[in-house]
Amino acid sequence: MAYLSTRGEAPEISFTEALLAGLAPDGGLYVPHKMPRLSRDAIAGFAGKPYVEVAEAVISPFLDGALGREDFRAMLEAAYETFRHKAVTPLAQIGDNLFVLELFHGPTLAFKDVAMQLLGRLMDRALKARNKRATIVGATSGDTGAAAIEAFRGLDQVDVFILYPHGRVSDVQRRQMTTVAAGNIHAIALEGTFDDAQAMLKSFFRDKPLREELGLSGVNSINFARVVAQMVYYFTSAAVLGGPLRKVSFTVPTGNFGDILAGFMAKQMGLPVEKLIVATNSNDILARALATGRYEVRGVHATQSPSMDIQVSSNFERLLFDALDRDPAAVRALMARLDQSGAFDIPRHALEKIRADFAAGSTDEAETSAEIGRVWRECEVLLDPHTAVAVHVARKNLAHDPATPMVALGTAHPAKFPDAVRAATGRSAPLPAHLADLFERKERFDVLPNDAGAVASFIRARARAVTEKHDG
Repeated sequence: MAYLSTRGEAPEISFTEALLAGLAPDGGLYVPHKMPRLSRDAIAGFAGKPYVEVAEAVISPFLDGALGREDFRAMLEAAYETFRHKAVTPLAQIGDNLFVLELFHGPTLAFKDVAMQLLGRLMDRALKARNKRATIVGATSGDTGAAAIEAFRGLDQVDVFILYPHGRVSDVQRRQMTTVAAGNIHAIALEGTFDDAQAMLKSFFRDKPLREELGLSGVNSINFARVVAQMVYYFTSAAVLGGPLRKVSFTVPTGNFGDILAGFMAKQMGLPVEKLIVATNSNDILARALATGRYEVRGVHATQSPSMDIQVSSNFERLLFDALDRDPAAVRALMARLDQSGAFDIPRHALEKIRADFAAGSTDEAETSAEIGRVWRECEVLLDPHTAVAVHVARKNLAHDPATPMVALGTAHPAKFPDAVRAATGRSAPLPAHLADLFERKERFDVLPNDAGAVASFIRARARAVTEKHDG
């Protein structure tokens, strides 16, 4: 299977090449030339199957023979043995036809682990096979960084540099990034927002000499392998609720659009999904875009759900590519307008196609806290603020269609956001045993200005891929 860029000015490449590249050299995002499909019988057969078995069936068509079946199965088993729950991503019911899909049982307590534990193994194997080193540079609004650090720490083939917005992540999120002592891990507190970090990351990938010098690779959800791995839990949760014999709707707390894009791709593969609902906090660019057709960047507001404090949602470009009938020139034109003026209007026919599959809603700070309190009172279940945003929006949409099961994605463990949980419920969610001493561990990080040259120099001085090239 070939992979092409959404902007159409990069050569088609293989899965392994897309995995290692992350972002396309033309600034676009890689997508498969054609989406594979699973039969209705195959999807029905997922009911009661172990997570690893479903993952193998869903992901294998995208690999196009890059791995042998036994090797891939062993890799999946190793990745998901790191999770604390046997089901990997279990469902919990919190209301009439309302469910939370618990995606936070991995080592860093966030949904990013589901993809990152597999991504780390895939990349390490591919690099070893090519006898290459890579410099992984990631931008995080909180959870991706910790998940990447956990997945790649100590690996010989990679150095990891994670940029996070200084002072804009929770204490738990920060410490999960800054207390890892492995020599190949570098946490960078950037004096700016997540959008600043993400824009800088993209500029590095567009700089061909820098990209080649560092051997750059990306692990943000711009990396297509991340999105592929996240499709699996849409299939497993739908199977539990009677899919494909009945449709299921999903509400997803959304920042960079990768997690809900995985649901859209699962639908393209044949999963009967009634509606995909974008849930935002007060940084509501996606809700506004679906309502008005205008994608317009405004200032980022700090909230109690910081992983969603984003204005530029990178993966929305992949959805636009499909909605624009896979016309790369149209995508390039819209992205150019975004760069120039911070806004663009979605063409009418594309907007209608998006609205056929997606709805959206936002949740303010008071509503988020009230939802955390409500679910605790009614179910004695603690929600983190991101999950609470999704549950609040899910309830409103469920009222319009009470017969269709609604799954809100639970993207983080409540212990990652203790202040928000305590303020809403008067209770604290303890960290799991493997993180119980997190606040006693020594932190190690560097604060850098929001300056691409300064950050590039910092990375260049520490990346082993550069050192080896100079030694050679």
